[in-house]
Amino acid sequence: MIPYDTVRVRFAPSPTGMLHVGGARTAIYNWALARATGGTFVLRIEDTDPERSTEENTQIILRAMRWLGLDWDEGPEVGGEYGPYFQTQRMDTYRNALETLKERGAVYPCFCTKEDLDAKRAAAGESYSGYDRTCRHMDPEKAQARIDAGDEHVWRLKVPEDHGPIEFDDAVYGHMSFPAEVMDDMILVRSDGSPTYNFAVVCDDVNMGITHVVRGDDHLSNTPRQILIYEALGARTPTFAHLSMILGSDGKKLSKRHGATSVEEYQQRGYTSDCMVNFLALLGWSLDGETTIIDRETLCSEFSLDRVTKKDAVFDEQKLDWMNGQYIQSMGSAKWVEAARPWLDEAGAVGSPIDLRSVYPLISERLEHFDQIPEKLSYLFWGGKVELDETSVAKVLKKEGARADEALRACREVIADESIPWECEPLQSACKELCETLDMKPKNLFQPVRVAVCGNMVSPPLFESIELLERADVLSRIDYTLAEVFGGR
Repeated sequence: MIPYDTVRVRFAPSPTGMLHVGGARTAIYNWALARATGGTFVLRIEDTDPERSTEENTQIILRAMRWLGLDWDEGPEVGGEYGPYFQTQRMDTYRNALETLKERGAVYPCFCTKEDLDAKRAAAGESYSGYDRTCRHMDPEKAQARIDAGDEHVWRLKVPEDHGPIEFDDAVYGHMSFPAEVMDDMILVRSDGSPTYNFAVVCDDVNMGITHVVRGDDHLSNTPRQILIYEALGARTPTFAHLSMILGSDGKKLSKRHGATSVEEYQQRGYTSDCMVNFLALLGWSLDGETTIIDRETLCSEFSLDRVTKKDAVFDEQKLDWMNGQYIQSMGSAKWVEAARPWLDEAGAVGSPIDLRSVYPLISERLEHFDQIPEKLSYLFWGGKVELDETSVAKVLKKEGARADEALRACREVIADESIPWECEPLQSACKELCETLDMKPKNLFQPVRVAVCGNMVSPPLFESIELLERADVLSRIDYTLAEVFGGR
């Protein structure tokens, strides 16, 4: 038996698809608890569903875990003393556990067929309360004879008839009590020899010395059943902590109808992993009830189960966007270029003479996630071309009485003047002087230039952008706009 002198927790996903944000939160809590207590974080793959569990899905989960920065101490690709860490490679441990239960007289073979059980269920109707234990009292010699004859059978747990309430103190929900008399003799091993979920997970947790089982509250109904299995094995029951459900903004369980639900989707949309860990950690836990931005070091030193709430959490994507924006603003130009590289390349930055670090101040306060970069920054990489937004052309350049063509021509002369330093402040000041000369408000002067240079009227700061571009390219864009919209310079 592994001693309970340190915390050992596990995250045990089934590789049947991508890592859901709910599963990621569970992983984060287990990881943070292990780090806060100096314990061990185990990653175990529960791959016993042969139809849906695939190697591809396993790799998707491992990539998501690595992207989140949730390093595991034992598990796939790391190894460990209590492996293997795939359930399909642990079948001998389930067979051994079954033999232990047989020796203890804690299980019995059941020969009732599916048809038998369906008929009993139909006959009982609404009063059906589970398996009626038909085979529980079969003569052991008769049962063994049927097994020896090859009769198909399952193995059921023999729930003690005098068992009192099944009770445990949940670290989140508090004291829990379930009447044992409503627990039927559950199947532990199927007729093909494979373990059921509840049996396999208990065997694994016992053999791996798991001290705390932190998981979603959708498993709460499994807990009394699993406690019965722990008791039958003579094993110590771990501390349970069940996490509340994550809801969408409409108050319903988070699902695809609310948008992205997997870690991979948020990664592809350009959220930072630090933000995702921070945001998901706050879906049910808080540092002090006030602090929102929490770095990994603080999470790993301050996390505790006593600050996890049983109130359902709401996945507020607007808050996530705001938080991610805060992370972008604090990351600095060099780190931003590195993190944003795929989206900068998509925007056309490959081969650009622009120092991409100088783009960061323009955009850092205007980005919520990196996949907005192509839309917001592509104009910087057009060279001497411009892609005019039709709505902006209509509202700014073609607006009646706006004198947009006059503004463009006047600013073009200033921009073409090589005596003016090619810097934001001198260029902006020189153009601003035209307001008095032309009797024009700054907005009416600068908006046409913005559309001509950046393609639309909602780009990052205009003259900061112009400073990053080549003078010839800016003039070429203005000339194109004058010709395209007004029929010439």
